[in-house]
Amino acid sequence: MFGFNTVSLDAKGRISMPARYRDAFKSKSLSKIVVTKDPQYPALKLYPGDEWLQISNKLQSLQGLDPIVRNIQWTILGNAHETEIDVNGRMLIRVPVDLQEYAEIMGQKQIAVVGMGNKFEIWNINSWEMRQTGGSLSTEILDVVLPESIKTMSF
Repeated sequence: MFGFNTVSLDAKGRISMPARYRDAFKSKSLSKIVVTKDPQYPALKLYPGDEWLQISNKLQSLQGLDPIVRNIQWTILGNAHETEIDVNGRMLIRVPVDLQEYAEIMGQKQIAVVGMGNKFEIWNINSWEMRQTGGSLSTEILDVVLPESIKTMSF
């Protein structure tokens, strides 16, 4: 599940999963989705239920006394919103208001959904385009040295 997609955010804060990914969700019977904050950018991560289970278990197992690890745990685990989707229907995913605000997508007619293989990212179109052209975003973590326990994780 790769690639850039432009989707609509409806008045109820829902997006419809792009058609090109629906067969993968159906074939794997993926009916649970978790949406949470990206710890590095003003964007959201969208995990299919099976992938979320792996990520959340890894994050929970890390030493929470390290302030960087703890901050990442708060960001990802503490903001997670689990929802069910109808894999045989329109595959609507509700994005909670606080997460819409974080990703700067509230009130936007079009947003970006980017397939990243085992997960998706949800972006404000302008922020996504800025990242693609090499522009920096104010929330980038550039000077932080991540603990070894985090460096090996893909989230």
